[in-house]
Amino acid sequence: MQDLIQRTIYREDHEQFREQARRFFDKEIVPFHAQWERDGIVPKEVWRKAGREGLLNTMLPEPYGGGGDFGHAAILIEEVARTGASGLGFPLHSDIVAPYIHAYGSTGQKDRWLPRMAAGELIGAIAMTEPGAGSDLKSVRTTARLVKDSEGDHYILNGSKTFITNGINSEIVIVVAKTNPELGAKGVSLIVVEEGTPGFSKGRKLEKIGLMAQDTSELFFDNVKVPVGNLLGEENMGFKYLMKELAQERLVVAVRAAASIEAFLQKTVDYTRERKAFGQTVFEFQNTRFKLAEAKAQATMLRVFVDDCMRLHMQRQLTPERAAMVKLNATALQNRLLDEFLQLHGGYGYMTEYQVGRAWTDARIGRIYGGSDEIMKEIIARTL
Repeated sequence: MQDLIQRTIYREDHEQFREQARRFFDKEIVPFHAQWERDGIVPKEVWRKAGREGLLNTMLPEPYGGGGDFGHAAILIEEVARTGASGLGFPLHSDIVAPYIHAYGSTGQKDRWLPRMAAGELIGAIAMTEPGAGSDLKSVRTTARLVKDSEGDHYILNGSKTFITNGINSEIVIVVAKTNPELGAKGVSLIVVEEGTPGFSKGRKLEKIGLMAQDTSELFFDNVKVPVGNLLGEENMGFKYLMKELAQERLVVAVRAAASIEAFLQKTVDYTRERKAFGQTVFEFQNTRFKLAEAKAQATMLRVFVDDCMRLHMQRQLTPERAAMVKLNATALQNRLLDEFLQLHGGYGYMTEYQVGRAWTDARIGRIYGGSDEIMKEIIARTL
């Protein structure tokens, strides 16, 4: 199948990085991902290997990362989608957690954590969602109470989080907590908790319908004593920080969705050209060709929009409203087209040995995490 469009968003150094990432994925990820899905987790050593290859924190400056930009991050996300390696939490670690520390952390905090995150020695997570608070971040109930005593200033953290990506593997977690509960959203802060801190524990690995190799878990904070030096940025400014950085998180979801559509469109074209029914290939049926033609037209339209949003983001011009639009459109189209691709695979599409079935199941979370469809529509509606 011919390329959808001639893409101009990437430079030569981006494409060279793609070759590097693709070699790593084909050697270190693809042969083992099915086993990781059975295990329900990606081994930490894979993170260490990715760090040694320079595949983590790609958009942060040295020594905190690879010295690239969002284009390098997007290529890694596209390789995750191309291979169906949905267990890898690299994008959350590199493109969501690390940028918070880089944007709002002190020099000491950045020097302490980011080089180790770039090396894969510290696996990052961000703890926003609670059992009673999902997209409504103003309603978080986890608290961080400032205490001054003979040991110095510190926070006492209490609460629980759920649906935390990289939760079991996490070695450093940005926790969204209320430092001044009476102020609502204006009383939210971001506090970094490191693995091994007394009172910080990890709950069960959650059983999901998709993302089987992703170690999604609960986290618990029982009188966790955290140095005041682990506060990111200013106290009570956390909600503002979250709103500013969520546009990139939503673009990450959209980049992955668009690449997933393209990868599985090609796989479906290949499959239907080989599979025979009633004396001819499945591709030769008009219904098949029309379904695939429609998918290619819609995928091309999405690709133009996603790349334009990437261009804007690389120029720091992507608005929250536009980020909401691209995530809403990309994930809706991904879910619909992957369902069509599965159908064209027939019974084999429903078998786990064919990637399209797993991709179809994995895609469903895209309309929920990073802000649900309903939240995206609310953000867009404010511009009407």
